[in-house]
Amino acid sequence: MSTRTVVATNRAPQAIGPYSQAITTDELVFVSGQIALDPATGDALTNEPIETQTRRVMQNLQAVLEEAGTSLAKVVKTTVFLVDMNDFAAMNAVYGEFFTSEPPARSTIQVAGLPRGASVEVEAIATK
Repeated sequence: MSTRTVVATNRAPQAIGPYSQAITTDELVFVSGQIALDPATGDALTNEPIETQTRRVMQNLQAVLEEAGTSLAKVVKTTVFLVDMNDFAAMNAVYGEFFTSEPPARSTIQVAGLPRGASVEVEAIATK
């Protein structure tokens, strides 16, 4: 039987609803969608350019993965949610800074809105 463990770190924003930052099983880590929130203050970076928001999102994602005992290098799938698909190229450039070799599978979806007025959200699945 597989174990299920909640992951929580103060190096990433605390959950703003009834969910966990991540859940691990014996082999996988499922990271909840991360938006551009400053983990120290809880402030949303929604007035910042998409590049700044994406960088913060990826840093938050990285912090949760590290707390779970894994890393960006072990991510097998991400889903990117964008409010405006015109931001794709700029988001993609920053995203690529974090996945420099053997990037994970990815879906990118345009959405009508995201929590706290964010422009981008990324969720991930990684191996341990």
